[in-house]
Amino acid sequence: EQVQECHAKGQPVLVGTVSVEKSEQLSAMLKRRGIPHQVLNAKYHEKEATIVAQAGKLGAVTIATNMAGRGTDIMLGGNAEFMAKAQMEAEGFEEEMIEEATGFGETDDQNILAARERFSQLNNKYKQEIAGESEAVKEAGGLFIIGTERHESRRIDNQLRGRAGRQGDPGESRFYIALEDDLMRLFGGERLQNMMDSLGVDEDMPIETKMLSGQIESAQRRLEGRNFEMRKNVLQFDDVMNKQREIIYGQREQVLRGDDVAESVKNMVRTSIEGKVAEYMAGDEDHTAWDVAGLRRYYLNWLTTHDDFRYNETQLAALTREEVTDLLQQRAEALYEKREAEFGEEIMRELERVVLMRSVDLHWMDHIDEMHELKRGIYLRSYAQHDPVVEYRHEGFAMFDEMINQIREDTARAILTVQIRKNEGQPQREQVAKPDEYNGGDGSLAKKPMRAGQKVGRNDPCPCGSGLKYKKCCGR
Repeated sequence: EQVQECHAKGQPVLVGTVSVEKSEQLSAMLKRRGIPHQVLNAKYHEKEATIVAQAGKLGAVTIATNMAGRGTDIMLGGNAEFMAKAQMEAEGFEEEMIEEATGFGETDDQNILAARERFSQLNNKYKQEIAGESEAVKEAGGLFIIGTERHESRRIDNQLRGRAGRQGDPGESRFYIALEDDLMRLFGGERLQNMMDSLGVDEDMPIETKMLSGQIESAQRRLEGRNFEMRKNVLQFDDVMNKQREIIYGQREQVLRGDDVAESVKNMVRTSIEGKVAEYMAGDEDHTAWDVAGLRRYYLNWLTTHDDFRYNETQLAALTREEVTDLLQQRAEALYEKREAEFGEEIMRELERVVLMRSVDLHWMDHIDEMHELKRGIYLRSYAQHDPVVEYRHEGFAMFDEMINQIREDTARAILTVQIRKNEGQPQREQVAKPDEYNGGDGSLAKKPMRAGQKVGRNDPCPCGSGLKYKKCCGR
C-alpha cells in the first residue's frame, strides 16, 4: 500500500529485502496490483548498476537486496551519465571505447577523442532533459526507502537509509517489521506477540513506539555481539592450527631447500627410542610391570633379536631404563652407519629427505582431518561448563605431539630398515596380453582404475577394491 501510494504521486521507491526469495515474493505482489517495477537481486547482476542508477526517476519502483548496486549513485530524476553510456552502446560503441570516453587520461587517439566528444554531447543533452524531472521528484518528496525487515547488523540498515537524502536532496525512509521476522523471533518477539494478543490489537494495526524501536536496536546489538564472539572464536581456533602449520611447514621447507637433515634424522631415532622405552617400561617401583617382551617384539628384526631382554626376577629388579635406552641407541647408530656405508653418503642424504618428507606429509594430512573432526564436536564441551577454545587448544596440541612422535617413529624405522633395489640393467619385458579386470597377473585381484575427478575421503574405502582405507592404500 505504501509503494502504491508513492507510485501514484510519482515518488520513486527503493524497497530493500534481505534475500532473493523475499524480493521475488514482493515482486509477485506488486505485479498483482499492476505496479511496474524493477527487481535487482543475484539473478540479474549484469544490469544492477543501470537499474540502481535509474531508481531515482519519477515514479520508479525498484526492489533490491542489501548487497545490490553498491557504489552507484541514485540521482533524483535519473542518471545522465548512465543514459549517455546506454545510448553510445546502442550506437555501436564497444565497451572498452565507452570506458575510455568517460576517462580523463591524456591521449592523441582520434577515435577516443571522438568518443569523448560524443559522450559529452549526450551527457549534456540528458542533463537538460532530466532537470525538469528532477524538480518533479523533489516536489513529490524525493526517494522513499522501504525496508521490509531489520537486518542482523545496524550498519546494513544505515546503509539502506543512506540511499535517501543524498547530498542535500529530500528523501524518506521507513522500516516495516513483523513479529515473525527472524530478528524479532530470536529476541523477544513471542513475548511481545502475547502482549499484543492480550490487548486485542489487530494484526494489521501498525505499532509505532520508541519502546519498540529501542527493543529492536537492543536485539540487533545482542546479535552483533553474538556474531562477533563467533568470529573471534573462529580466529582463536585458526590460531591453534597456524602455530602447528608453522612448525610442519618449517620442517618441509628445510627438506625442500635440500638442507642436510642427517642430524635431524639421528635425533628423531634417539628420541623415538627414548619414547618407546619410556612407554614399555613405565613406572619406577614395580619392575615386573615393565613390558620388556613387548619392547623386544616392537624392535624385533631390526634392533632386537629373539634372545634379547629375557631376564629373571633378580636381573629385572636391577635393570634400568637408561641401560636399555643406551643399548638400543648404540645398535641404531651402528645400523645407521652400516646403511650409510652400504648406500653411500649421497644416496643416504637423499633417502633421508624422501623418507622424512613422505612421513610428514602423510601424518599431517591425517592430522588435519582429525583436527577438523575435533572442531566439529568441541562446542558440546560448553554443556559441561568448559571453554571450547581452551579444550580445542589443549587437545589439539596433544594430538599434534602424538603426530610428531609418530613421524619420528616412522622415519626411524624406515631409515634403519629400508632396502634399495639396484637396477641391474635388465631389459624391460613388454606386456603383450592385457590382464582381465579380475586377474592382476599374479593370481591377485586387480586394482580398479580410479576415474578422473572422483573425490575420495581419506577414511573412505579405497575405490581400487583392496578393502583398505584410502589413506592406507592409493592415498599414500
